[in-house]
Amino acid sequence: MSVRSRLMPACMTACTSASPRTRTTRRPIWPQRSTRADHNGHRPYQESSAMRAVRRLGVGIAMLIMVMAMMSRAASADATAQTVQIDSGRVHGEGHDDVVVFRGIPFAAPPTGTHRWRPPQPPNAWSGVRDATRFGPECMQKSVNSDAAPGDGRVSEDCLYLNVWRPARQTDHDLPVLVWLYGGGYVNGGTSSPIYDGSAFARDGLVFVSLNYRLGRFGFFAHPALEATQPGPWGNYALMDQIAGLEWVKRNIAQFGGDPDQVTIFGESAGGNAVLELAASPAARGLFQRAAVMSGGGRHLMGTMHDLREDRPHNPSAETLGQRFARQHGIDGDNDQRTAQRLRALPAAAITGQLNLATLLSADPEHATYAGGPIRDGTIVVAPPEQRYHHGNQQALPLLIGTTDRDLGLSDADTMTQLFARFGEDRALARTLYDPTPDESVEQVGRRLGRDRLMTEPARFIADQMHALGAPVWRYRFAHVAEPMRPHWAGALHATDIPYVFATLATRFDKGLSASDDRTEHLMHDYFVNFARHGDPNGPGLPYWPQHTPEAQKLMILEQRDAVAKSDPWRQQLDLIRATRAPQWQ
Repeated sequence: MSVRSRLMPACMTACTSASPRTRTTRRPIWPQRSTRADHNGHRPYQESSAMRAVRRLGVGIAMLIMVMAMMSRAASADATAQTVQIDSGRVHGEGHDDVVVFRGIPFAAPPTGTHRWRPPQPPNAWSGVRDATRFGPECMQKSVNSDAAPGDGRVSEDCLYLNVWRPARQTDHDLPVLVWLYGGGYVNGGTSSPIYDGSAFARDGLVFVSLNYRLGRFGFFAHPALEATQPGPWGNYALMDQIAGLEWVKRNIAQFGGDPDQVTIFGESAGGNAVLELAASPAARGLFQRAAVMSGGGRHLMGTMHDLREDRPHNPSAETLGQRFARQHGIDGDNDQRTAQRLRALPAAAITGQLNLATLLSADPEHATYAGGPIRDGTIVVAPPEQRYHHGNQQALPLLIGTTDRDLGLSDADTMTQLFARFGEDRALARTLYDPTPDESVEQVGRRLGRDRLMTEPARFIADQMHALGAPVWRYRFAHVAEPMRPHWAGALHATDIPYVFATLATRFDKGLSASDDRTEHLMHDYFVNFARHGDPNGPGLPYWPQHTPEAQKLMILEQRDAVAKSDPWRQQLDLIRATRAPQWQ
């Protein structure tokens, strides 16, 4: 029923004439006024057609005013929902498609000038309402075209911003919170890529947060002058940024309808590795309750971990690497204030250098002056992750962890003999397992073996160690290839599972997607949503996903047409990898 029909007098319906063929005599609901003259010759008042038109126009205007008032109240409510008070001021986002998004909220002061290579400082407060409709710049980096680090946005050293997506009409102020840490080898990445849009999570009743963190030498750097002239912690500025972002969530997310005690962190590649670092860091305790890791390794993803100050054989300290870098730029001092000032005065582009994902995978000499990732500093990172998880020093958290079937794998072997020699007495078994039909190149076999050493076996190791603490764990292997890429890819490559989880597959591939692609996107997204809601990926309409145990080793395999839970078909290969690798801390 329209607004007009609800507001018109009831008699307008009751007194409407029937058609000539069915007209009946109706008793009026009020006495009819006579049109005959009275005894004085006066006739009753009769409304002219012009007056009737004026009256109808007045009714229409009144109705229009009422509708506009209701619309104004609704718009005012929407505007109120899009303006939120946080601890540093008010922010105004924008709404679209049942979602409100707040972009570019500073969660720390700009890490520039004297704040370069310092722990993140509290954000500067502001008066009035801050516009939060545009992403902040990405952190300094040399861009690269990769699914693992999509996007080519603005870059700046002033980059510590986060973004929040929430349902526009949330009725619950205790919504689960999901926090994303992007990948990119700790040298690339950012939050502004459309692939990382959090709208689908918000539509499903979550509050979604993505945050920037410093990259490359801005994120991981040490020098004696910095340690001598400022209080710690030192070195792991990227991880400190992530912790500062999670502390911001703890303080402010309730203002967006989120529950600060129901936070799940998840990340892919370096972001997944960061999740593992934070889960084992004393500095991050209590900031999140669940964790999901996508292709994040599990032993030490970025190679051998450097100690902050101690040089080891073939493994210089982070300070030694920092001194090499400083000398390349004409800075020779050791531990004085002047040296620290000169380091902080270097142009941002000089600090970035040529570091990116492409050079990380090469023998570029640039890496002789870069720690490559997390540094063992004794405060944020107390030991390599393999050691911490081996001894059960991590938080006992519900964990969802997995890899892709053609994940990242590296090998420097030139021949099959060289490739399998590292297995010692088990080299014949290794060759049987990894090269059963000798028709592949050493590069192909090496990548498959390298994938298991770098990604798959470490993920199982983490699953086992988390299970040992009594935490529930679910493992997956993503093997689906989107229809547009099936002629080009032999399997699911590193990072190709991301748009399925975010439900942004149509953004990644603007055409050519199949019903199978849609089905897999639905499964992956819903599994992650359920995990964030309940700490369990299972839910109505989804194939049942059993928990991982070291004995049964069940995992969910997302194949081309469906998701199938089964005992790990690659168990024997992973057992061999585990048996023939020495712990890195020994």
